[in-house]
Amino acid sequence: MINEDPQNSVRDEQNGAEIKASGTDDTNKTEMSEENDTSKDIVNLKHSSQPSEFHDLDEIELPPVDYSGFSKNELAETLGLIIENRPPSEIREDVERIKTLFYKKLKQENEERKAKFLEGGGKIEDYKIWVDPLDYRVKELLDKYREKKNDFSKVQEVEKYENLKKKYDIIDKIKDLVNREESINKTFHDFRNLQNDWHSIGVVPQASLKDLWENYHHSVEVFYDYIKINKELRDLDLKKNLEAKVLLCEKAEELLLEPNPVNAFRSLQDFHNQWREIGPVPPESKNEIWERFREATAQINKRHHEYFEKQKDDQRKNLEAKLALCEEVEAINKMEIKNFRDFDERADKIVSLQKMWRTIGFAPKKQNNKVYQRFREACDTFFEKKRTFYADNKETQLNNLQLKTELCMQAESLQDSTDWKSTSEALIKLQREWKEIGPVPRKQSEKTWKRFRKACDQFFNRKADYFANLDTSYEDNLKAKISVIEELEKFEPGTDVQAAFERLKDLQRKWTEIGFVPFNKKEEITNRYRNALNKEFDKLKIADEDKSILKYRTKLDSLKTNPKASRKVRNEREKFFTKIKQMESDIVLWENNIGFFAKSTNADTMIREVQEKIDSAKKMIKTLEEKVRLIDQSGLDD
Repeated sequence: MINEDPQNSVRDEQNGAEIKASGTDDTNKTEMSEENDTSKDIVNLKHSSQPSEFHDLDEIELPPVDYSGFSKNELAETLGLIIENRPPSEIREDVERIKTLFYKKLKQENEERKAKFLEGGGKIEDYKIWVDPLDYRVKELLDKYREKKNDFSKVQEVEKYENLKKKYDIIDKIKDLVNREESINKTFHDFRNLQNDWHSIGVVPQASLKDLWENYHHSVEVFYDYIKINKELRDLDLKKNLEAKVLLCEKAEELLLEPNPVNAFRSLQDFHNQWREIGPVPPESKNEIWERFREATAQINKRHHEYFEKQKDDQRKNLEAKLALCEEVEAINKMEIKNFRDFDERADKIVSLQKMWRTIGFAPKKQNNKVYQRFREACDTFFEKKRTFYADNKETQLNNLQLKTELCMQAESLQDSTDWKSTSEALIKLQREWKEIGPVPRKQSEKTWKRFRKACDQFFNRKADYFANLDTSYEDNLKAKISVIEELEKFEPGTDVQAAFERLKDLQRKWTEIGFVPFNKKEEITNRYRNALNKEFDKLKIADEDKSILKYRTKLDSLKTNPKASRKVRNEREKFFTKIKQMESDIVLWENNIGFFAKSTNADTMIREVQEKIDSAKKMIKTLEEKVRLIDQSGLDD
């Protein structure tokens, strides 16, 4: 990561102007000193007479090695070979790609192991991550690579000081050229050789860069004065330098459109180095071109700084959210839990917190691994406590198994009964008792439940088939229900809304008390009744929630005429419960988020929007709970 400098350093050109890009790199920081032109005729011809290797030789880049087909063993072996046999500066990208592929494969294997464990009947809290021995090998190699890279950096630092000494030696030799008594051609030839030597030397320490270039340009200007290059040649060279610097300004300004501030900043550093290599420009254009380049640099640096500041702010918020989740799990661990139901409820809560954790982004690098370790240890502590509790209460689970087995036997004794009413009540009672009994050993849990459910289903399916096959005339009931519908169609609500509401409820109850109608008339009469009732409810100015409940009551009343509707209603009841649980979970998440918004600049707006969601969800929960209650009262879920 590039370390950002909170301030752009820009000093006036006339006083040794300097543009300092906010950041560091493996090479020298971007720092540039514009040359101070003098009134004398000076020209820089270094570009026109450099050797061919400075103009025509393009760097040959070999395509990167494709490691995607390598196994984990091959990746580890390849990593060891390149670290052992190649310089750190040449293998940085290879190391990163190998590391990424290795840990991607490792993660994929772990996920496959986890999925296989869960498919085999294992629980998520019992799963232990498998540690691959190759992981330790790769970490050792990466540590070795970092050590070699550090050693290489130290060697480079020594080379920088050696390069600095070499360049100062060249400056001394350029200064000495003006004292020679040789021909101008010979002196100029020696000067060009010294310039080539200068450009072939590598980087120097950052702290010495400004002084070094000022000395170099001053010595070059003195030399040009000495050899008295004609003004026409000087002006041509200055014009070429100006064109080169205008092109750099345009490229720098184009970087303002680059969507990635980091990429723009890195490209800007290259432009700074190119600017430094270009010689002086005509005096009348000097300030203008300098200010243009400096302005583009300042804007790019500002974007770069703001980008990292925003990233830091987001990561700080993520850290606060993750710390809150840690504290919530730790608070659960401090609770005294004494029964299976409480352990299951707390386990569900922690699983929901783990899902919430995965929706939060990275925390600051220094705290990210630490806060994750804290959260993971808190979760592991709870599930270990739960495993211990279940193991210590094995006798209780065996007793529960005995009780549920007895319920299975009772249900099986009733499954062939034809006393539909009393047997239905008895089986419903057994189902309630089943729910009140705690957990049984995991190996017997599914088997016991299927046995109990099979007996219950056999009776209720027989009951449904029996009533489905009844073929009785219900003409009187049909007339009574038509009378109710006609009363609804002629209904006048009047001015008293509450009284009208009660009258409609009386008609609902009256309809419910009427028995079955002929099968071929059932759908027609039910739709006519429902449409008429809903139409009158819609006319009343009552809350949407009340309308929804009343309409649902009408729907349940119509389903009572269908002997096979019980399974459909049971499924609908389960969906309502699932929706309630989901909305309760959403409310917990939204309420937690309100605490995180407190420090935001748009806190009031964000909190108001989230609170509206919470209020709406609570209303919906009440409506769903009332519908569940109506289902339970109807007896259709038996």
